[in-house]
Formats: sequence, C-alpha cells, structure tokens
Amino acid sequence: MTTTLKKMSALLAVSVMSLSMVTGHAMANGAIGDHVNNLHAHIGEYTEEVEWLESKFGGVVDAYANKDKSLKTDALMEYWEEVDFHSAIETQYVPIYASIWQGIYGVKVAIDEGKPIDVVRHEQEKLNHALWQALGAVKLASQYQKRGLVGEVQTTEVEPTTGPAVIDDIKTRLDRVVAKYAEQLNEVATTLVHDTYLQRFEGVEGDLIAKDAALVESLEKDFNVTLPQAISQDKGVDGVRSVVETMQSKLDKARVLLVEAEKGRKDVF
Repeated sequence: MTTTLKKMSALLAVSVMSLSMVTGHAMANGAIGDHVNNLHAHIGEYTEEVEWLESKFGGVVDAYANKDKSLKTDALMEYWEEVDFHSAIETQYVPIYASIWQGIYGVKVAIDEGKPIDVVRHEQEKLNHALWQALGAVKLASQYQKRGLVGEVQTTEVEPTTGPAVIDDIKTRLDRVVAKYAEQLNEVATTLVHDTYLQRFEGVEGDLIAKDAALVESLEKDFNVTLPQAISQDKGVDGVRSVVETMQSKLDKARVLLVEAEKGRKDVF
C-alpha cells in the first residue's frame, strides 16, 4: 500500500468512527438514506453515479467551450446533490467532501468569470480527481463497515460524555466548517464555529487550563478570531483548511491532556 493510501486509510478510520456518531440530518442537505449504513451493497451504484457526474460536469464544460448561451452553471450543484453518493461521502469522509465542493465551485467560478477554456478544463480535472478519490474513500469505509469496526450513522445526535470524546467531536465539527465554507455557506460555517466553541470547547476548558493554560488561550483565539476571520475575509478553502488543520493539531495535544485527566480521576477512585 502506498504512503498516500496508508494515510487515507488511517484518517478514514478516525473519520468514520467519529462521523458515525454525528447527527444524520445535520450531515446531509437532504435525507441521507439507509444506504450509508450498507455501503458495500451500493458500491456499484456509487461508481455509476461518479461516472454519471463526470459526464454531466464534462457536458457543462463542453457547453461553455461551444459558447452555449443556455448554459447555467448552477446545474453543477444540482447534479451533485441529486446522487446518493453525495451523502455517502459526506457521512464518511468530510475532508474529501469539502474538496468536491471546492472543485465544483472552481469550475463554476471559472465559467462565470469567462476564463479561457484550458483554465476551466484544469478545474474540471481537479474536480474529477476529487470524485474518484472520494469513491476510493467510500470503498475503504465499506470495508470498515463489513468488518464491524464502526457503528451506524445515527439520525439523532449522541452527546460526547468524556473529555477525549468532546475533542473528537470538535475535530469532526471543524471538518464540517471547511465543507460548509466550500459550499459557500459562510454564515453556516461561522455559526458552526461559534456553536462548537460554546457547546463543546468551553465544556473542557476547565480541565485543560489546569494542564496547559497557554494551549487553551491559543485555541480560544482560533475559535473566536482566526477561523471566523479566515471565513469572513474569504481566504479560500485552502486557507480555511490550513487554519483548521493547525487547530486540529492543537486539539490533538488537548486530547492527550484530557486522557491523562480522565486516567487521574479513575486512579483517585
């Protein structure tokens, strides 16, 4: 297995385990469908949908190349939201889900701004790459499901009950921030940042301050200033993702500290 595949497998394992606990209705734009809990049986369908999407997206680009005056770039989003594969990748691996939205808007903006066709084709290639990468991620997730390594995607939210679980949930929510920003839902992304801080991070601040006050202060700034500013100043998906990745690295340190705190409490009792 290549280094890239190993990294994806490791990240997917963590992503699937945490995402399986997130509210289903909050994950997808519509009903997610039972298929997300039986991925293996639908791999053929997802593959056909990716091929269909590649064809449809290509058709939009071809229409632009042919100067079709009836072309509407909103069709790109409509095609994506029409397929079941949309919720399959959204519920299993949010980072690539965000990359697909980034790719869709890359094509849309290039066309809307009248960019040269070679520029549009380049954006189309990046989008197609994200689609096939996403299919690979879903195939990996289907194997985890078959082996019983992950729980079902829940339709009601399960509140994390320990400090480490809260950190895992925060990291998943931050991935969602990137995805919502990629969908150009900036207000939704910003609200999710604030809600995550208030509903999740503030609940573990006490334990963390006792162990690393500087880390808490740094994350507070990230939640309340750095990340919201990256969104409001429209730093782009890569820019917002970079902030989130830095935050997640800090949150990994916070998780280690909270594991130690949990162990300390068990030792006392």
